[in-house]
Amino acid sequence: MRKRPVTSQEVAALAGVSQSAVSRCFSPNASIAPKTREKVLAAAKQLGYRPNAIARSLITRTSRTIAVVMSRLDNPFYAQMLEYASRRFQQYGYHLLLFMSSDEQESASVMAEILQSQADGILMLSATLSSSFAGECVARSIPVVMINRTVAFEGVSQVASDNYHGGYWVGEFLIERGCERIAFIAGLAESSTSSQRRQGFLDALAAHGKACWAEARGDYQFATAQAVTRELFTADVYPDAVFAANDHMAIAVIDTLKAEMDLRVPEDVAVVGFDDIPVAAWSSYQLTTVQQPIEAMVDEATSLLLAQTSSGHVAGEHKVLPVTPIVRASVRR
Repeated sequence: MRKRPVTSQEVAALAGVSQSAVSRCFSPNASIAPKTREKVLAAAKQLGYRPNAIARSLITRTSRTIAVVMSRLDNPFYAQMLEYASRRFQQYGYHLLLFMSSDEQESASVMAEILQSQADGILMLSATLSSSFAGECVARSIPVVMINRTVAFEGVSQVASDNYHGGYWVGEFLIERGCERIAFIAGLAESSTSSQRRQGFLDALAAHGKACWAEARGDYQFATAQAVTRELFTADVYPDAVFAANDHMAIAVIDTLKAEMDLRVPEDVAVVGFDDIPVAAWSSYQLTTVQQPIEAMVDEATSLLLAQTSSGHVAGEHKVLPVTPIVRASVRR
């Protein structure tokens, strides 16, 4: 026979406190005297009490969950961001519900599931956001914050790094290091991050009277970046530098050049990425890159979401955080 769950009233009776004291003890950020908390926790442990999150959500009308929408997990940058976001929201008593959405058709069904989940807010990590879904969220007063993406929709908050000036720095840096034939490997076609990095990069080249030697699209995927690298380096005259729109693709470029093309990095080809994922610092890569402030971006997104969930007022705010160039050994001195 399944044991009957212990109630908060039983815990309160054993601890000699009110039921509201028990409720405050298990409510994040609630005010309760240390001695009272100690008595409640001791009674709860003795009885085997576990708070009923569903019942509490019915009373408070809040699920204390945040829906997180992602398109892929193979890119270490987003795995890092997801881990840090989980820790940050847990500090405030919130838990994350993960939804995967990789294309527009799939997004429609995923968005319907999110609305049914009764999540208090939505955190978009590397996922597209349709105007219809954004409008529905705003109409329902559900706060939405996008990280590392920008959209032209009022009411949706956005936190991003300064992709344009990061790309501009890469262009200037490669020219200063004497590179002449600089290629660019872009991310997804609809990605605002890729287009902003590309524009900054092209503007820097133009400011020095240069043009991009060649462009290809890697879709932010390792295998695709490998394939376009093979295409770029089959000609008799090939690029002497490659700027990949993220580190994930830059690592694919380096692996392909070394393993298949018998080319040296940086002696034959300079390679620069964007993000500064942990593998970029490995001795086998030593990738020069542009560091995005992951923790600061998540902190800003957390603050925006929690402020709007607590106030019930949805208002779109845009935050752009500075990036940091990281110079390593993948570009010749």
